[in-house]
Amino acid sequence: MSSPSTSAPSPGADRSADTYLPEHGNGGYRVEHYDLDLDYQVGPNRLSGTARISATSTQALSRFSLDLADLRVRRVLVDGKPAKFTHSGGKLRIRPQRPIGDNAEFRVEVRYSGTPHPIAGRWGEIGWEELTEGSMVAAQPIGAPSWFPCNDHPSDKAAYRVSFTAASPFSVQVTGNLVSQQRRGSTTTHVFERPEPTSTYLMSVQVGPYTDAELAEGQVPQRAAIPPRLKEDFAVDFGRHGQIMDCFRELFGPYPFGEYVVVVTDDELEDPVEAQGMSIFGANHVDGRRTHERLVAHELAHQWFGNSVTIADWRHIWLNEGFATYAEWLWSERSGGPSAQEHAADWHAQVAADLRIGDPGVSSMFDPQVYKRGALTLHALRHEIGDEPFFALLRGWAAEHRHGTATTEDFTSLAAEHANRRLEPLFTAWLDQRELPALPS
Repeated sequence: MSSPSTSAPSPGADRSADTYLPEHGNGGYRVEHYDLDLDYQVGPNRLSGTARISATSTQALSRFSLDLADLRVRRVLVDGKPAKFTHSGGKLRIRPQRPIGDNAEFRVEVRYSGTPHPIAGRWGEIGWEELTEGSMVAAQPIGAPSWFPCNDHPSDKAAYRVSFTAASPFSVQVTGNLVSQQRRGSTTTHVFERPEPTSTYLMSVQVGPYTDAELAEGQVPQRAAIPPRLKEDFAVDFGRHGQIMDCFRELFGPYPFGEYVVVVTDDELEDPVEAQGMSIFGANHVDGRRTHERLVAHELAHQWFGNSVTIADWRHIWLNEGFATYAEWLWSERSGGPSAQEHAADWHAQVAADLRIGDPGVSSMFDPQVYKRGALTLHALRHEIGDEPFFALLRGWAAEHRHGTATTEDFTSLAAEHANRRLEPLFTAWLDQRELPALPS
């Protein structure tokens, strides 16, 4: 442990520096590792947990806070000693017995329980959700505190170990590599490890009466957990997944995680959801006609753009959604469908011209313009600098910021390097102005 700072300790901030969601995330420290021991009863939707958090202070701290929603906290320890705490308004405020020094390693243990439920936000209810039989987590952007105490900001990426106990008949999928399973009586404990730095919103738990299915063969392990009734339709809709993976590995560089898991719930979902090394689809996305294959490509692309390379602030959300949307167009182009130029022309005729996607505002983070105009920005850039530099840029972007965080400014600077010239007029027109530029032909 580092020596305490000689400066007087001060409280850690209850707010992050995020320009859009300052109430999520906390100042004064960075998390290195989460160790979660969870016990879940499906019927009553009852969760009991112990979270052990390893962190490093960024200033001398007399107190600090974690994000945690409406779950009952029973005890808090800091470096093994009981700590005083209060819990209200989504914040668990902790005062350790002794101040924490600047740049000091410390450990927090939180024991908690309750009935998890989604967090209400301006985009709907987000986080832990009960299904008809089982549960799921869709945490972007504020849902992680619905099931574990955390520093809920995308830039504070950490490693994870999750031990999850549930009734044995249920399939349990957690974002991470399965390292052990042990059955005791009527329950099974599943242990997963996520060694890559991971944002809190990209951690997910899926519990349901699923059967295992092979997603694809290849160098990257790809598997699925699906309702048995959808097995035949799933085989059609995800039948080209191995080809999509190979295409993206060629275009974007090596797949950034150890495996890729697809979960299909037996309930309908409004939209698919990406998590670290995992994507979740609803039963309505499987029809046996490949109707939603573009979404299959979109969610896979997020493993490079959004999950491995994570935005440092929610203001840069176009870097996630514009890239994943353009990946849909690239797969279409590669697989014999409409070209990226055809998709671009189609969407250019439909996109409204009233949003600056480089800074869309918190209410418009998930506006369709962020997705489609973001993809149009990349297409315009591809036309401006040519295919060879453009795809070298995408691979360089994924490699340079692998398992890290990045901003729009990071991307525009790297693009200028690959183009070997200034590109400010192009990015200003597409990202910073409301008027929609003409589409290059």
